[in-house]
Amino acid sequence: MKRSIQTTATVLILITCFAALAWAEGATKEEVIAKCEEAAKLVQEKGVETAGQTIGDKAGPFVWKDTYVFLMDLDGKMLAHPIKPELTERADILEVKDTDGKPLFVEFVEVAGKNGAGWVDYMWPKPGEEKPVAKSSYIYRVEGTPYFVGAGIYK
Repeated sequence: MKRSIQTTATVLILITCFAALAWAEGATKEEVIAKCEEAAKLVQEKGVETAGQTIGDKAGPFVWKDTYVFLMDLDGKMLAHPIKPELTERADILEVKDTDGKPLFVEFVEVAGKNGAGWVDYMWPKPGEEKPVAKSSYIYRVEGTPYFVGAGIYK
């Protein structure tokens, strides 16, 4: 019985360690681009409401390693954010600035509207942390719609 408890405890510790390592591993630029393209395809095929529910799910397919996909419209409204869902309720999101004073959400909208895709550098906290760090997000316009998705890498 004692050996069984020790074995169970060891297995649980190992599972926790591997999960922590997976979260600590950083996403790559290639993964971010691929996930944004996948999310955009979901918006096109299933519609913005269904896609928003999937993208906004913290346990869903668009949250991986140390990052996640978010969904916005060209008016600057956050439609889905799996880590900070309270951002979907903010009417003033275009006024939000990073710690360096950069209006990051304004830049997201500009990149999506003018270029269709591109990278935006800014300061943002990693999931589960409070202190902002350098981040670069890939912004990707959902073709034929007023929506775009984004995901980033932490530097």
